[in-house]
Amino acid sequence: MGLDGSLTFQRFHLKHFSMDTTLLQNRDYTLIIAKTTLDEANKPPGFVKRWDAAQDAIVALAQACEAYDPDGVTLYVSCAAPEESCEFKKYEHVTSSRLVQTIQENLPPRHVNLREVLQLSLEDYFARKAAGETKVNGEMIIVLLDGEPGDRMAVAKVIKDATHQMDVDEELGIGFVQIGEDLLARGFLTALDDHLQSVGAKFDIVNTKLLDTISPDSLTEFLLSTLYD
Repeated sequence: MGLDGSLTFQRFHLKHFSMDTTLLQNRDYTLIIAKTTLDEANKPPGFVKRWDAAQDAIVALAQACEAYDPDGVTLYVSCAAPEESCEFKKYEHVTSSRLVQTIQENLPPRHVNLREVLQLSLEDYFARKAAGETKVNGEMIIVLLDGEPGDRMAVAKVIKDATHQMDVDEELGIGFVQIGEDLLARGFLTALDDHLQSVGAKFDIVNTKLLDTISPDSLTEFLLSTLYD
């Protein structure tokens, strides 16, 4: 439609976001911190510092969620079990002021079972929904991860299956935020974002971003795009 058509679309797009921010309210928020570690000899440059460098941005993202979920978010943090396998610890009603300390208290594992923690958080949501205990607008799950999960197909299946328990598109959104620049992780997230419905999902409920591309003044837009993109 040319330049005028493009501008019209942009205005509609921005208006769409500004009108529907109420859908971010009356909603529960869950943060999943899928932090990993590596053997010293295998660590690429910048690997150790990637979460430290992202700390302020992660806190800002948690604060954006907290603004719409004042009673605090649900937090899952990866941690190394004694047998070196991955577990996630669950914390309820976590505020942004406690976030960094809670993450630092847990030693990260070498690998994360992302399918398991996603399934736990989704089952928790649908159980509360069946009991009439969810908030009016539903829930949003934000996953922060630094690498490609080994169970990528299982992750996609858990999300696909969850969409068939949903009544409306906007009741549930899952945002994946990548920490660092792992190319395999980027490829996985791009595929998850672009092809979920092509593998049988009822709704497209996934949005993915590099943390570095989410500026402090675009956090609300990121949350909205997790519901609408």
